[in-house]
Amino acid sequence: MPLTLPDRLPAIDLLKKENIFVMNTSRAHTQDIRPLRIAILNLMPIKITTETDFVRILSNTPLQVELEFMKLRSHTSKNAPVEHMQAFYRDFDDMKNEKYDGFIITGAPLEQFDFEEVSYWEELCDVMEWARKHVTSTLYICWAAFAGLYHFYGVHKIPTEEKIFGVFKHHAIDSSLPIFRGFDDEFYVPHSRHISLDKNEVEAIPELKIISEGDEPGIHIIMAREGREFYITGHSEYAPLTLDTEYRRDLSKNLPIKMPKYYYRDDDLDKGPLVNWRASANLLYTNWLNYYVYQTTPYNINEIE
Repeated sequence: MPLTLPDRLPAIDLLKKENIFVMNTSRAHTQDIRPLRIAILNLMPIKITTETDFVRILSNTPLQVELEFMKLRSHTSKNAPVEHMQAFYRDFDDMKNEKYDGFIITGAPLEQFDFEEVSYWEELCDVMEWARKHVTSTLYICWAAFAGLYHFYGVHKIPTEEKIFGVFKHHAIDSSLPIFRGFDDEFYVPHSRHISLDKNEVEAIPELKIISEGDEPGIHIIMAREGREFYITGHSEYAPLTLDTEYRRDLSKNLPIKMPKYYYRDDDLDKGPLVNWRASANLLYTNWLNYYVYQTTPYNINEIE
């Protein structure tokens, strides 16, 4: 089944070129199907790139998904055209009385700030509290994962001496969980962050369950509330050239950046990346939509509690 998107969203044309089946809102309304309502709070500065990443990954499922994008009144994006935000995004205040089957909060380039220093921290906390009562299952991605763990459980982010940057090997701690159905014993995930978590601190909190990790990047996914919340430190949704773009950008600015680990073929920039994470990425999001959203959410969406 296709992913239902707002008419004229730039990602539609981009993904049609990849032979990914997407459907605009006008056509979807002619079908007598109750689609899954998924909202995304996109905190990344380059909106269209992030939109396309998530549209691509959420489209690979037999379920029909209706996607909406959320923005915060307390934050104005400096990198996205005003017209784009007005056309495809809704303020949280305009969405907070509605309910959604699934919700995703993206990362944000704010690792160097204390959470309380972030200009929109108070409104973000309101969104996270809202999600617990209005959403069946929520994914917190990268910086949002650290923010959610701090807000709900008091878990602290820890600055790393060196950026965790590259595509790293991981394994599931409990492979029997439906979120890992179809996964290989080892799988790969891109990471790009300057912060980490203290495993002992996380394990001391009974409500949190570490379900996957890697020797180098550390904790990867934490599950809470029986799958109603997942805190994910990596970026399975990344396109093949995302890390390459980030690396070349920082090089051009003469910033201190090392080549992303285990990413380029033979560690040769000119040979391009070895893409080995897309299969597990598709499984991760398909399993989330199927087992933790579709098979859990009530048919009457207003019954979500």
